[in-house]
Amino acid sequence: MNTDALRGHMDALLLSVLEDEPLHGYAIIEALQERSGGALNVPTGTVYPALRRLEQAGYLASEWAVVGGRKRRTYRLTSSGRTALAGERSAWRAFTGAIGSVLEPRTTR
Repeated sequence: MNTDALRGHMDALLLSVLEDEPLHGYAIIEALQERSGGALNVPTGTVYPALRRLEQAGYLASEWAVVGGRKRRTYRLTSSGRTALAGERSAWRAFTGAIGSVLEPRTTR
């Protein structure tokens, strides 16, 4: 999938994959691929700046942990991040509803 198509949705995607458990950067990329059925192949150059931005906004917290024998920065959702995720999901439903109502064929009466 074209990364330009993801612009504006990356924060919601990252918050969503971190909803259930803390993950390190590469595991986040893998989760995006897995949950999208392989459609999302997001480069590290897109993910890491977004993670830093979300952490600065207070939506994520990070800490160093040893994962698989390697020291990695892991990210977890904060309570503010959970609130932001709920808002992103609501906005997504409104967006897809509006776009769907335009793209779907009109029924004739």
